[in-house]
Amino acid sequence: MKVDVLSIFPEMFAGVLGHSILNKAAEKGAVEYNIVNFRSYADNRHQTVDDYPYGGGAGMVLKPQPIFDAVEDLVKKAECRKPRVILMCPQGERYTQRKAEELAGEDHLIFICGHYEGYDERIREHLVTDEISIGDYVLTGGELGAMVVIDSVVRLLPGVLGSEESHIQDSFSTGLLEHPHYTRPADFRGLKVPEVLLSGNHRLIDEWRMKESLRRTHTRRPDLLEATDLPEGYGKWLAEIKKQSE
Repeated sequence: MKVDVLSIFPEMFAGVLGHSILNKAAEKGAVEYNIVNFRSYADNRHQTVDDYPYGGGAGMVLKPQPIFDAVEDLVKKAECRKPRVILMCPQGERYTQRKAEELAGEDHLIFICGHYEGYDERIREHLVTDEISIGDYVLTGGELGAMVVIDSVVRLLPGVLGSEESHIQDSFSTGLLEHPHYTRPADFRGLKVPEVLLSGNHRLIDEWRMKESLRRTHTRRPDLLEATDLPEGYGKWLAEIKKQSE
């Protein structure tokens, strides 16, 4: 996968992309990062990328020319099919694991990270394929949001995680929150690991994990249950969990 990022603060990405899973993914050849300062595409000697809004009002607006030229240049240089051009924006669709899985199937992603008051509307209408928001709040710029999306997508690429089952069992991938995890020691300050996990009975362990996943989702994110088609047998467990919580 090729990941291009347009930002006027490209140095922000060095620490994130240069460590942990994201860096290992690049070393394995699963992904190639390219951080572009779109000021370099400005058609004026001061490399101005923003201007006052028509009609007046507070703040500055990102001009279309530098961003259009940057995206068009990156698309021209790309050797893969048409990329997804993603605008990080609080007005975009709220980001989900489903969207991460969708984007992980692409060959080329281009992220546009804005600042100031917003984007010229022509960027939104005629250049981008996706508008994404990572939550109902406003950040100083789109860089942090882009990092979140890149992290969640790259970890899904084949061969990036040590175990292919890791992301399949993640919270949200199944529609439910993940079950609790424990490791050694079995008894820490009198706090003990559930006996079933020490039993060696994998059927019972799997059943416990499924029930606890269901319990945690019911307790913390009941809204997820409304949007999830539960496998056969889960309905009975959910009824028991609801009765216990009354």
